[in-house]
Amino acid sequence: MKVIRTYLELTKLRIVLLLLFTTVTAMVIAAKGVPELVILIPTLIGGALAPAGAGAINQYIDRDMDAKMTRTARRPIPSGRVTPMNALLFGIALVLLSVLILGVWVNWLTAGLAFAGAIYYVVIYTMMLKRNTSVNIVIGGGAGAMPVLVGWAAVTGTVSIEALLLFAIVFYWTPPHSWALALLVNVDYARAGVPMMPVARGERSTRYQILIYSILLFIITLIPGPINMLGWVYMVSAAILGIGLLWMAIKLIRVADKAIARSLYKYTTSYLAFLFLAMMIDRLL
Repeated sequence: MKVIRTYLELTKLRIVLLLLFTTVTAMVIAAKGVPELVILIPTLIGGALAPAGAGAINQYIDRDMDAKMTRTARRPIPSGRVTPMNALLFGIALVLLSVLILGVWVNWLTAGLAFAGAIYYVVIYTMMLKRNTSVNIVIGGGAGAMPVLVGWAAVTGTVSIEALLLFAIVFYWTPPHSWALALLVNVDYARAGVPMMPVARGERSTRYQILIYSILLFIITLIPGPINMLGWVYMVSAAILGIGLLWMAIKLIRVADKAIARSLYKYTTSYLAFLFLAMMIDRLL
């Protein structure tokens, strides 16, 4: 059991579960109800394995950096509980298994999107952006948004405007969420030489960037109503959640301390979960 728990740590399970929830939501919206189990089950399995594998490969690549940061020093590789090569092979195996399951039991577009999401996270974000630019999170946010396309394609076999709108919601949610965390661990990122926004541009600039992206996110979340994609349950929820996000972003500018940043980080996590829950409830009613 100890070995299993250690390898689960490599997968960044909490992130995988949140991404999987967005996948299911996209499936429910696309299916206009509960998707058929013959599609839902393999999509859930394959949809979980791809980001899990990407997370393991990410930890393999970032092992030197993780060892320098207090927040990540206890991860399996820097703590010596898993060898780097085993972590890499484990991650690759999960991604390939995901592609196989989705391709055979769902469709190959879904498999391709899941694989693209893993490549996006590993190559574009982790290898190309993370250590080289302060906008790493902005561009890299596309990796976390891919699961909604996976869910949509699993049901419809296509990627529509509605699916891209869901993609945009997750994409614009990522910077406020990640930068709130970056404000909390700014010293760690500076020690590891990672140019996250607070390190490269300063904390004041980061707080204003959080507000800007929160405004953009709020606007995007209100689009599904006017285009008849979702109804009043979702719209009321999106408005309330969005106003709460804006209020906290403004408060972070006015009261620039870590307690507010921590509250904002926790709120953004709940925000996405409740927003997508509202989508699902709206579609199922």
